[in-house]
Amino acid sequence: MFREMRRKNQVLTAAACEEILREGTCGVLAVAGDDGYPYAVPLSYAHCDNRIYFHCAKSGHKLDAIARNEKASFCVIGQDRILPEEYTTDYRSVIVFGKIRILEDDAEKRAAIKEIGRKYAPDASDASLQAEIDGYWKALCVLEMTIEHMSGKRRKQPQ
Repeated sequence: MFREMRRKNQVLTAAACEEILREGTCGVLAVAGDDGYPYAVPLSYAHCDNRIYFHCAKSGHKLDAIARNEKASFCVIGQDRILPEEYTTDYRSVIVFGKIRILEDDAEKRAAIKEIGRKYAPDASDASLQAEIDGYWKALCVLEMTIEHMSGKRRKQPQ
């Protein structure tokens, strides 16, 4: 169902892909948008247990697209350093494919948003994080993407 990477010598291990997802701070979610056009949007996220969590408003282009088609891809660039003397870049990236659902259960939603909060504010107290979540709770939508396929790629290493 999912294509194999053509350039086998550039494939990242599963562990390297996991590291990029764990350490990345932003990725691009791509869904099937309006009138068949792809819709890709940069998002903050948290990765945990073969799932990726996102937060968003309760309405909008992204949610309309997900309602029509739950399949999506998500890409994170872990490194992109320009090497002008070689006319290239030294890069590492990962792309995941999976299905997205809106978390409706309050316990699931709360656990997921705490994962996101802990990622971006690791030193925040539990009370501070809880207050932040409570302040946005009524307007908050949380999405869960279950990873079905993941691949990573890096710059071809010089011979």
